[in-house]
Amino acid sequence: MGELNEPSFCCLTNDLFNYKVLYNTEYFIESYMGFFFRPMQKQDALVVTGWRYEAPYSFYNADSDPDDLAELLNCAASDCVYYAVVDEAGKLVGFFCFDHNVDTVEIGLGLRPDLTGQGIGRSFVVAGLAFAQKQFAPALFRLAVATFNERAIQVYSALGFQRGRIFLQNTNGGEFEFVEMTRYATKINHGSRT
Repeated sequence: MGELNEPSFCCLTNDLFNYKVLYNTEYFIESYMGFFFRPMQKQDALVVTGWRYEAPYSFYNADSDPDDLAELLNCAASDCVYYAVVDEAGKLVGFFCFDHNVDTVEIGLGLRPDLTGQGIGRSFVVAGLAFAQKQFAPALFRLAVATFNERAIQVYSALGFQRGRIFLQNTNGGEFEFVEMTRYATKINHGSRT
């Protein structure tokens, strides 16, 4: 597709799905709950690398781990499928990374720092789950979260994710404890435990 500028929402309709965005070419993205999904472009990744979270969440700064940074900047070559998530004004609010393997989708995600702790995390995650359900039709969702991040763990738990194994992972220049969380990929709605 080449280098792209900020999206021009040229053909928005009231249809919840099939929003057209015009760049150098035309392609479809999808919307869930006011969040618009589009394939991540290099310029989106560059914006994410500039995001700065306050401690202890600075752990999630994109440049904290060279391997994660390289994957983000070369998302087209990654095993994960990266999507930028924008709001109705076309402003980047976050991203999702989906790694689909047989009947499981592993999820990675990030929400813009100024939006964290504002009560939109649940809607953001629900939108990502609904999008992944439609794209990949998995039986199971899985994610891993640093054990210190109780704020995220509470959001995931409220959405039906169950805590699983705790493991150590080398990342960000050290070894950190993570918890694996899973939920069945059934009908996605706010706070559903199904």
